[in-house]
Parts: sequence; C-alpha cells; structure tokens
Amino acid sequence: MPRGSSPKRERQYEHIKESARDRGESESRAEEIAARTVNKERARSGESRTASRTSTQDMSSGSRGGKRSHSGSEGPTRDQLYNEAKQRGIEGRSSMNKAQLQRAVNAKKS
Repeated sequence: MPRGSSPKRERQYEHIKESARDRGESESRAEEIAARTVNKERARSGESRTASRTSTQDMSSGSRGGKRSHSGSEGPTRDQLYNEAKQRGIEGRSSMNKAQLQRAVNAKKS
C-alpha cells in the first residue's frame, strides 16, 4: 500500500488480497489484484494525485463484480476453465474447447 493510505484502504487491500488467495491466486497475483483495485477506488474518490480516465469513468470495481470475465449465464471464460482443468490435472486440456473443458471440470468435481 502507498504511504499515507487510510486505514479503510488498508483493510480493503487485505480483504481483497485474502479473497483472491481463497480463489486460488498466487500470493503475488493476489497482491497485484488488491493493489490495482484499491488504487482504482482511491482515484475514483479523489484520494490520489493522478488518475487515469478509465479509473474515474469506468464502472466501480465493486459494482462490476466480475462482469468482464463472466458474461451472465455463459459462465466462466475458456481461459478460466483451462486454468481450473490445469489445477485439477485434467489431461488433454490444451486441445479442448470451452464446452469440453466445462464438461471435464464438472466431471472431475464429482
């Protein structure tokens, strides 16, 4: 966290980092996600000296809630399914399409 950040932003950072770790992200990736999210929120609320246009005009991180990576009822992206298949040790995943990956991941969950 940047020097001079508020206790609220410190708590927010730790919460986001912990959530990312719970989802299976690596420590460094979880830190990156948390830092980017908190920095965006700081920019949106005027707490930072500089802010990009996307930080201030894009929808907030909280309201987005994964909308870019999940398209409604279509579920997770192919890349997300591939990563889950990789974690579960499913063989032949590189040649599978999204539907095949979904079936393989669901079968491995059972």
